Amino acid sequence: MPSNKSVSDAPIVQFTNCRILRDHQLQREDLWVREGKILNPEKLFFDEKGSADVQLDCKDSIIAPGFIDVQINGGFGVDFSLATDDFKSGINLVSQKILSHGVTSFCPTLVTSPPSVYHQVLPQISVRNGGAHGAGILGAHLEGPFISKEKKGAHPEHCLRTFEAGAFRDLLATYGSLDCVQIVTLAPEMRRSSEVIQELTKRGICVSLGHSVANLSQAEEAVQHGATFITHLFNAMLPFHHRDPGIVGLLTSDKIPAGRRVFYGMISDGIHTNPAALRIAHRAHPKGLVLVTDAIAGMGLAPGRHTLGQQVVEIDGLNTYIAGTKTLSGSVATMDTCVRHFQEAIGCSVETALEAASLHPAQLLGIEHKKGTLNYDSDADFLMLNDNLYVQATYIAGEEVWRQDASRM
Repeated sequence: MPSNKSVSDAPIVQFTNCRILRDHQLQREDLWVREGKILNPEKLFFDEKGSADVQLDCKDSIIAPGFIDVQINGGFGVDFSLATDDFKSGINLVSQKILSHGVTSFCPTLVTSPPSVYHQVLPQISVRNGGAHGAGILGAHLEGPFISKEKKGAHPEHCLRTFEAGAFRDLLATYGSLDCVQIVTLAPEMRRSSEVIQELTKRGICVSLGHSVANLSQAEEAVQHGATFITHLFNAMLPFHHRDPGIVGLLTSDKIPAGRRVFYGMISDGIHTNPAALRIAHRAHPKGLVLVTDAIAGMGLAPGRHTLGQQVVEIDGLNTYIAGTKTLSGSVATMDTCVRHFQEAIGCSVETALEAASLHPAQLLGIEHKKGTLNYDSDADFLMLNDNLYVQATYIAGEEVWRQDASRM
């Protein structure tokens, strides 16, 4: 049956002999792609009378949506919180290297920094599509500096800021611009935070609660004003207490506005969160769990001393500490490692583990109509994985951008 070239001259690629993650289940179907989008084969057959130009045998691989990392501070020696002359080449290097981890889109994350760093770095981050050059950039995640001194974690105390009389103007003056910003993490107990949350939300920016000593009612008020995310649940917040569970209580709160879902990030690296805590969070609110790496410049490098913004950190195995302390400072885990650890720790299905790194972050950012699923007409950003969830190949817009060397498989 000939292709119908009256609709489009672009080649149609049919991926066969695979199991596709669609509608929360692995389904034995073929995947059809044209012009960077996923095709509905029924429309192709019956409306266009078309067929595939190219067939690719996937050899029984799993095909899943590409991973989306909404919190990554850098990697491979590149620190997104350092203002350097070659910042763009650094972000390009990271975006290219994380293709091998299955990441097809990400939010470069800046930790608490002086205003001068934001003013230099943010104009150099631009939202862009992914491709052979690397994973797509969805916008920056600004983690701080409007956070709690008590729960600053690895953030430098001398750079922390509060909201004064002109709360939102303070934020704009600190960052310089919000043009490329996708997520802002702040502490909701700070005075005037509610008006800032409302202003950010109006501009389509996701507000995340983190590095905070907020009690549950303060966290609920922040959600009622528009906050939708929790930055690395359990880390850098008050521990769960049965009389006031703090931010953690949002997972089962009955004060969440109707139709709203609160999402929460988890660093599933075997270091930041005990497997039992992962299981508690997942069982309490499975549809809100978003896997993040929180990776720092040392990811992909040998143990030793590296940077995280204004701080020096030491990598010892999978542990990363502020130099000379036992304060955890980001991770060196890759997203595919986090997915595998999550599945093993939770004992959940393959589908559940994969959606925590794809569908859920897409839903958080409101882009699930084009990313995070393999629905018809969505972007053809997807992975081929084996049954143990090791990435075999990464595709963006239907084009292969990374493949595991056959000799290493």
